Amino acid sequence: MGFSKPAMLAAALLALSCARAQAAGGANVVDDSDVEEPGSCKLETWASFASNSDRIFVASPACVVNLFKPIELGAQLARSRFGGVWGTDLDLKAKVNFIPSEKNPFGIGLMANASFDLIANQFTAVSLVVPVTFAVGEKLRLNLNGGWLYDRTVPQHVATWGAGFEWIVLKNSVTVTLIGEVFGQSVGTPGTQAGLRLTPHEKFDIDFILGRNLAGEHATWFTAGMNLRF
Repeated sequence: MGFSKPAMLAAALLALSCARAQAAGGANVVDDSDVEEPGSCKLETWASFASNSDRIFVASPACVVNLFKPIELGAQLARSRFGGVWGTDLDLKAKVNFIPSEKNPFGIGLMANASFDLIANQFTAVSLVVPVTFAVGEKLRLNLNGGWLYDRTVPQHVATWGAGFEWIVLKNSVTVTLIGEVFGQSVGTPGTQAGLRLTPHEKFDIDFILGRNLAGEHATWFTAGMNLRF
């Protein structure tokens, strides 16, 4: 059995999220434009639970390598249930930065993603996203995403979009960041998420996020995640 059309599109969109330290990252769909230094790695994990009994469990490792530019290469393994049907998907991801936000009024990058259904043993989707990041002072960052997604299972081409923010509201022994985003496609219902990121150490985050319409089924979602950088 396969996913329904809305669920497949939602799963592909969720796979666009690719993070960096102190950035959107983790379970967030909207990403920033920056890439860490070559040799740095991370592991992001999260679990999402919907009010309609849908589920998403994700593990996503990534490292930065120095090719023609620093490029973040990663994979994302997701075990999910949409509409009572379980599926397992693998995503291969790459991200490059062209204009760093730390040294300019704004940053620009490019992300590519390819998705595979491990149950049906088939290639399911490919996407490209251009993330743009604006740093507003030292505590607030705004992220805008625009892109294209080809869902091979339908088949269908759709435009993707998103806007999010990261606002450091407390910086002490534990840094507390308020994160929020809205995202969608040229078809379907937009989704929203908002929550808190707790950073007790510069290499470790804990996320608590409340969302709506992550899979386009008018459901409320709760997400808990951990992000480790090394």
